[in-house]
Amino acid sequence: MLFDPLFWMLVGPAFLLGLIAQLMVRSTYAEAQRMPAPLSGAAAARHILDSAGLSGVDIEVVPGHLSDHYDPRHKVLRLSHDVYQNRSLAAVGIAAHEAGHAIQDARAYLPLVVRNATVPVAGFGSGAGVWMLILGLIFNLPLLFWAGTALFACVVFFQLVNLPVEFNASSRAKAQLSELGIVSQQELPYVNKVLNAAALTYVAATLQAFLTLLYYVYRFSGRD
Repeated sequence: MLFDPLFWMLVGPAFLLGLIAQLMVRSTYAEAQRMPAPLSGAAAARHILDSAGLSGVDIEVVPGHLSDHYDPRHKVLRLSHDVYQNRSLAAVGIAAHEAGHAIQDARAYLPLVVRNATVPVAGFGSGAGVWMLILGLIFNLPLLFWAGTALFACVVFFQLVNLPVEFNASSRAKAQLSELGIVSQQELPYVNKVLNAAALTYVAATLQAFLTLLYYVYRFSGRD
């Protein structure tokens, strides 16, 4: 399928958008990392969590670059080493974003609840579902193909639900950083650039998933 011109006509722009988004993340992160902040990423996240009444949410260091995430099962916010200890606008912006997810979890933010519920199916659909689509298309097996379509559609649904989750976490982060005086109004644009670039990667991933599914359905329907 990778050698099919139609595949690249449909999915190629989304892949290109993803590459552009990744470059923007690196560029804006590097720029904001050079701008000092009054707190480290860990301290900023702790301040935001405590202000929201979430003193029970722990903060841990995890290996990797930009591997930051919130674990809703264990109620732990995990920050990469650079973000955890760094006193930069990039670090506090990313840490605040992850703290936003913890606040969403505590407030039972509906899109996050739906996203978390679909994680197992989406994970299975991104692996087995793709292979079922491909094998069903190659060997012209309608039952296998449409079963794979249903599974991969769960991936598309997950990506769609994930968009408001990520956008809302960024909005919460910006508001908390400003309200708590961690970042001034003059410094906020640097945080905005980092979080907006990260949001663009989620938009690209959603488009890739949707257009990939559209491609396989079109190919199979055209064969029939």
